[in-house]
Amino acid sequence: MFVGVGALASQLAPTRRIALELGGAVLGLCLLLRVIGDTSPGADWLRWATPLGWAEELRPFSRAQPLVLLLPGAASAVLLVIAARIAAGRDVGTGVLPAHDSAAPRLRLLSSPTAQALRSERGGLITWLTCTGAFAFILGMISTSISSAGISKAMQEEIAKLGSGSILTPAGYLAFVFIFFVLAVSLFVCAQIGAARQQEADEQLETLLALPVSRGGWLGGRLLLAICATVTISGVAGLLTWAGAASQGVHISLPRMLEAGANCVPVALLFLGIAALAYAIAPRASAGIAYGLVTVSFLWDLFGALLGVPRWLVELTPFAHVGLVPVQPFRGAAAVAMVGIGLVAAVAALGLFRRRDLLGA
Repeated sequence: MFVGVGALASQLAPTRRIALELGGAVLGLCLLLRVIGDTSPGADWLRWATPLGWAEELRPFSRAQPLVLLLPGAASAVLLVIAARIAAGRDVGTGVLPAHDSAAPRLRLLSSPTAQALRSERGGLITWLTCTGAFAFILGMISTSISSAGISKAMQEEIAKLGSGSILTPAGYLAFVFIFFVLAVSLFVCAQIGAARQQEADEQLETLLALPVSRGGWLGGRLLLAICATVTISGVAGLLTWAGAASQGVHISLPRMLEAGANCVPVALLFLGIAALAYAIAPRASAGIAYGLVTVSFLWDLFGALLGVPRWLVELTPFAHVGLVPVQPFRGAAAVAMVGIGLVAAVAALGLFRRRDLLGA
């Protein structure tokens, strides 16, 4: 279904970035509709308005309804046909939506490399912040409605192996789901390095460095922006999760939920430094290296614990050194170590980037 959504967005949007934002907005809306349909009395009909709700209505383990498969099948076919027809009739390099190739001069946020990076990335940053905050608030709201009705005892025991305790309590549920916020923020910093690489691939960086801007200043500004955004998104996740839980009468300490948000920062900064180092050494492969490391590390932590792999092997991934607040204490020593490794990698990246040639696409 979302292959069709992506195909249509790629034909509607004039740029890759706008296409990604359109597709992400549709996915976020679909998720929001399902959450509302699952948690609000009398709103269960909303599940029929989202593909994520159709998956639930299939009910494969009880009263299966295989005919529901016709909905995503038909919707996918329609979306792909529409995308193909648009592709056949539009000019190369354009989209259905107009591209704003010219505008009145705006000199705001052009005073430094960091400000220029903020100007170019502010749309994506706002999207990340808004989506993360909305999702956090929803998870906080539903933390009180988790019950054992749909979770087998064996599954509860497997989830408890991750260290979050009982998922049937609000604190245990939030401790479990916050590991996914750690993953999301880690992917965010990979996207920031990807944006830096895209600016170089589009040959915009050559023009920028022809001005009195140093290579180290440009990349350092990018890294500083990513750090500030990481801290902000993580803090908002913790704050709005607490607000959502408090709105439903769940008594969880605000400082503890802010600690849960702070849990996202050390792992993200570790991967930011590694991704920056990969960008400085092998720019064309940097995106694959960064996203690959985050994905493999997260899956190893998740499934290594569930499969009973020896603990010392599981602890090779940084995700294993995250204390699942509010059930577990915040692991300060591990956080300091991860931040330190990330900073060393970032400093090395700055030094190596100064000496390599710029590479196009």
